[in-house]
Amino acid sequence: MCGIVGVTGNKNSVSILINGLKKLEYRGYDSAGIYVNDQQGHDYLVKRPGRISNLEEALTPEVQGTAGIGHTRWATHGEPNEVNAHPQYSNDNRFYLVHNGVIENHQQLRDHYLEDVQFKSQTDTEVIVQLVDKFVTKYNLDTKSALLKTLRLISPDSSYAFVLMDREQPDTLFVAKNKSPLLVGLADGYNMVGSDATSMLKQTNRFMEIDDHELVIVKPDAVKIEDLDGNEKTRDTFTVDMDPSAADKGAYPFYMLKEVDEQPAVMRKLVQKYFKDDQPQLDEKLLQDMADADHIYIVGAGTSYHAGLIGARMFERLTKTPTTVHISSEFAYEQPLLSNKPFFIFLSQSGETADSREVLVHVNEHHWPSLTITNVDKSTLSREATYTLLLYAGPEIAVASTKAYTAQIAVEAILAKALGEFKQIPEAQDFALKQQLGIVANGMQAITDSKDKIESLAAHYLSKPRNAFYIGRGIDWSVSLEAALKLKEISYVQAEGFASGELKHGTIALIEKNTPVIGIVTQDRTAGLTRSNLEETEARGANTLTIAARHLAKEDDTIVIPDVDPLLTPLLSVLPAQLLAYYTSLGKGLDVDKPRNLAKSVTVQ
Repeated sequence: MCGIVGVTGNKNSVSILINGLKKLEYRGYDSAGIYVNDQQGHDYLVKRPGRISNLEEALTPEVQGTAGIGHTRWATHGEPNEVNAHPQYSNDNRFYLVHNGVIENHQQLRDHYLEDVQFKSQTDTEVIVQLVDKFVTKYNLDTKSALLKTLRLISPDSSYAFVLMDREQPDTLFVAKNKSPLLVGLADGYNMVGSDATSMLKQTNRFMEIDDHELVIVKPDAVKIEDLDGNEKTRDTFTVDMDPSAADKGAYPFYMLKEVDEQPAVMRKLVQKYFKDDQPQLDEKLLQDMADADHIYIVGAGTSYHAGLIGARMFERLTKTPTTVHISSEFAYEQPLLSNKPFFIFLSQSGETADSREVLVHVNEHHWPSLTITNVDKSTLSREATYTLLLYAGPEIAVASTKAYTAQIAVEAILAKALGEFKQIPEAQDFALKQQLGIVANGMQAITDSKDKIESLAAHYLSKPRNAFYIGRGIDWSVSLEAALKLKEISYVQAEGFASGELKHGTIALIEKNTPVIGIVTQDRTAGLTRSNLEETEARGANTLTIAARHLAKEDDTIVIPDVDPLLTPLLSVLPAQLLAYYTSLGKGLDVDKPRNLAKSVTVQ
C-alpha cells in the first residue's frame, strides 16, 4: 500500500529516490512523485499519474538535490491524478509531505482548523501538511512543534507513515508513523527513510526501526528519536544481509509474514492488470468458451482446492453455471460422470502441481477447453491449458500459501464477473467488483496493521493445545478449511475445519476443556446459527474465539473485520487465521517458512 523513500545528504538524491521507488512497485500504485532540494535555494516538485517511468520522463536535467522525498500512491482519497499524487504541499510552498495510510478524522480536522484554507487536492494527506503550515504561521511554532501538535490531533485509529520536509530546513526529514511501516536507513555520510529495507538496500544494509507514536528527526549525520512528549529515545540498529534471499525478505524475519503483508498490494495489482475503467477486460474467446459450457469443473490441491470452493459460489451466483470443485489427486483416478460440455479451471500457485497436471493431460486428450490460474507464467499447467490467467502476486517463497490463495479468489471473482456480464446476468452486472476490491485492500491493510493483538491471541489460545477447530457455515466453512490448514501445516497443531452444523452429528465429541474453537461469522443468514454452535462448544469447556464481520459483531467478539460484499468476505476473514498460524508457529520456535515434510511446489504424485 503506497511506498515512501527519503534521503538527506547525498548529491545523487534524485536517482536514489527513483531507484527506491522502483523497489516499492510491488506494493501497487497509480501515481508517483518526488520533491528535492539542493540546499542552495533551489527545489523541485515533480509528480505524475501512472508508472514511475512517467515520472522519470518528466525529470529535466536541472532537477537535482541533496535531500528529497519520493512516493508511490494508490488512490484512496481522490482519483489518481497529478494533483492528488504525493508529495502534497502547503499553500505557501514551504512544507512538503508524503504519507502512507488513512487519516480517519481528516474531515473533522479540516472543518475545525482549516475552514479558511483553499485545498488543491482531494487527499487526506493535504489536511496534515496544511495543518503543520497553519500551526507554524498562526502560532509561531517551529516545524517540529507544529508537527507534534498535528500528530496529537490525529485519531488513534488512523494509520500513517509521514516524511515531512521544510524549505527552511532543507537538510532535515521529519518522520513519524502509526501502524504503517517505516524504517531509517543509515548510510555512509548520509541517511535515508523507506517503507521497507528493499527500497534502501542499494545504499545501505544498516537500519533502525521506528516505533508507533514517535517523532524522528533525520539529518545527514544524525538521527534523533523522541516520543510525542519530547522524551529522547535510543534505538539499536540492525543489519540486513546482502545475499539475495535476505534482500527478498527485506527486514522481515520470515517470508510468510512479508507475503501476508503484501496481500493489499496484490489486490491493487490485480485491479491494475485486469480492469479498464470499472469493467474487467478478459479474452473474449475465453469468455465464449466458458459461456458455451454447461458445467464448470474447478480442480486444485490443498490451498488451491480451498480457493476453488470459494470460486464455485462466485461462478454459480454471478454466471448461473453449475460449478463443482474437485481435489486433483482424487479426480485424476476417480473421474466423476461429466456433463456434455465441460469447462475446466485449474488452480495452482506454482503451475507445476503434478496431481493437477495428471487431470489436465486427460482433459487435453478429450479436447475439452481449460484455463489455468497460476502465479507462474510459462509453467507447465500454463503452457498446456487452453488459457491462462496470472495471479500477479509476485514470488511466494513460504511453503504456506497466503497471498497466492487470496489472489486466486480475487481472480476467480474477476473471471466470474466478466463471464456473468458476457452472459448478461443481472447479479454480475450489478456487482461493483473494482470498488469492492479496493475496500478489500484497505481492509486487509487494517487487519495486518493489528498484528500485535493477533500475536497475543495466538499466544493465549494456541500455544499449548494439541488440537483446534475452525467452524463456520457456507462460505465461512470454506474459509475454515483453509484456516485450519494454515495452522496445522506450520505450527503442527492438529487443526480441522468443520461445517458448524455438523458438530452435533459427531465432531462435538472431540471437544474437551480448553480446546480452541474459532468461529467465522460473516454471513447474515447463518451468523446466529454459527454463534449457537459456538455456545454448544463453550458448554463443553471449549475456549472460543470469533472472527466476525463488523456489521454482525457483538461486544465480546475477538476479531472484527471490515465489511465487504458477502462473496468477498473470505479475502478478509482468512487474514487473521494466517496471522494466528504464523504467530503460533513463531511462538513454538519453528521454521515458519519451511515446515517439516512439506515443499512449496508439489511435483510428484
